[in-house]
Amino acid sequence: MSNPQNLMELKEDAIRLHYASAAAMLAGFDHTPRIARAKTADAPEDRSPGIPGRRGRFRQTTPGLVTRSTARPEGVHLVDRVEGADGDDPLPSPMQATVLRALRRALAVAHTISDMYEEQTGLGDLKRDNLAGRLPRERSAAFAEGLAASSLISLFVFASMTRFLITASAAEPEQGIEIGAVEEILTDNRIDALHGALWELDQDIAAFADTEARLVGVVAAYCDKLMEKVALRAQSAPRLEAFNSVAYRVEADDFTIDGFTPQTRARSTVLTMSFKTPHQVVGNHIAKYQAMKLSKMLMAYDFERKLNPFAELGGFIFTFMGDGKPGTGKTTLIQMMAGLINGYCTNAGYPFRYQNLSTESIDSYQGKSAQNAKAFINNIIDPGVIGFGTIDDIDQLAGKRGDRQSSAGQLEITAVLMESFAGANTVVRGNCTFGMFSNYPENVDDALRQRAGARFLVDGPQTTEDYIDILHLLLGKNHAIPVGNHDLYAAQEIKKAVTASFESHSVPHEDGLKAVFAEVNQRIGGLDTLARLGAYLKAIQDADERFTGRAIKNITDAVKVRALDVELPDEWMEEPDLFLFKPYDEKLGMIREMTRPITVEMLIQEINRYADSEFRYADKSDEAAIANAVRDMGRMEEAKRRYLEGKG
Repeated sequence: MSNPQNLMELKEDAIRLHYASAAAMLAGFDHTPRIARAKTADAPEDRSPGIPGRRGRFRQTTPGLVTRSTARPEGVHLVDRVEGADGDDPLPSPMQATVLRALRRALAVAHTISDMYEEQTGLGDLKRDNLAGRLPRERSAAFAEGLAASSLISLFVFASMTRFLITASAAEPEQGIEIGAVEEILTDNRIDALHGALWELDQDIAAFADTEARLVGVVAAYCDKLMEKVALRAQSAPRLEAFNSVAYRVEADDFTIDGFTPQTRARSTVLTMSFKTPHQVVGNHIAKYQAMKLSKMLMAYDFERKLNPFAELGGFIFTFMGDGKPGTGKTTLIQMMAGLINGYCTNAGYPFRYQNLSTESIDSYQGKSAQNAKAFINNIIDPGVIGFGTIDDIDQLAGKRGDRQSSAGQLEITAVLMESFAGANTVVRGNCTFGMFSNYPENVDDALRQRAGARFLVDGPQTTEDYIDILHLLLGKNHAIPVGNHDLYAAQEIKKAVTASFESHSVPHEDGLKAVFAEVNQRIGGLDTLARLGAYLKAIQDADERFTGRAIKNITDAVKVRALDVELPDEWMEEPDLFLFKPYDEKLGMIREMTRPITVEMLIQEINRYADSEFRYADKSDEAAIANAVRDMGRMEEAKRRYLEGKG
């Protein structure tokens, strides 16, 4: 991620200098595919009889390069292809014009940024030397690497800006269009690279865009796949430091290019759910408290820096798991958190995006479930919005590896979530969070479950006071029954309830962990040093081999959150100028002043809280496996009995 102080403004005049060549490229060029295969036979122009083409074919040369002809008789005419997406109407529709203008604008910006890159890195001089025939042999490798880097930059900028501009259209692109893999990615030079990309886009439009609505969806799907593949290539490509270290800004379009990070239009989702207020969440004190804190943490995100101070300080919850019995309030907790974030964002004028990954995402078509899950992730992590993604009933949605009852689609979703939540390319900016919820967390794959950085035990009402409060809340106002000797909602006073809940974890809750805790205390004494705490962690691992290094990371992250146990005042949410609109460094300083030191008590409580959840999951999982085994053995015995009776 580049430093925002390195933001470079692209001049509009420089962009428009490339309009003519971009328009000519869309009108027509010759390209023979080198990697991909044609998806459809190239049909004649889709025009009514007697309507001539407007432009002749155009073959562009690359300044500084000696190129070979790749001509083929039919050529690529993207303007005609786009305008033919709705049949024989000779006039382009507004949507078709929008797509073509977006493509032209994106091509022009891609050329502009590549020009800047080439001049910054000296590639422009090498191209001029090559054109004049005086390129030294020892510079040939650097020349080839520079051309490949320029090609990747052009492709990514073209795809990112096209996707950004068409998202601004009135109609949202149709989702779920499967166009297959992007293959024609060429890196000889940027002109060949863009020709290959436009050729493949032309093929996809011809094969899949049989209506105007699908046209936009096909273009969007192609841009998404092209960005993903180019970004993957760029991870190992040389000579990209100059591009990655500078962010480019196109002011007229409110568009920023920041390395190989996709930029999307910051749109909010329209929420139709019934929001809940915090006092309507009865019990679940720690879960409610952390959800309320996390809602405010998200609002500290800085859209200019693309980073959250809490993420930099190490106290941000990127993923969490809420588990509990049916009817204990998981859905209510989601409604409360989404309502809080939505209200804060509305007040601050920030775009907010909420989405739930439902069981409808599981598809029998190979690869489609993974595609649906990836689209869900990308929609929420968009750095231009505040995002909240939920995966309700994750035990039904994500398959458990090794479980014969898990479908291929469920296993695809598991793989995508694991890679997205804690993969090599995961970047936690602090603009979004993901919540996984389940009544049966023991049925969730162990590795996926451990990618939940925080655990929210959603155990519902626990005390007499909780049950009185929830009875009063659910009855409503259509009664005159006296409350009696009870102070309504006093037990839900959050700070008092949370303090008591945290203190209760000074000792374990689960029987298995209680035994480990007692044995360690008896063997080495009180857990008052890092050495003794480490011995406790090792003893837990000896008792449950699934307690790994990732568990330690999750525990330390939870302790850092406790150290950042700051209650951002409601006034800061109501009056954004007090905090939300301040510069990033000032927000960082304000939060740092409110932090408190980590204590032994915090660490013990978080170890017990996390380990309790793992022991609880393991016990349930083992019991379920034993019950299934007993049931299978009983069936086999009955089958044997019937078999012997039949033979007799």
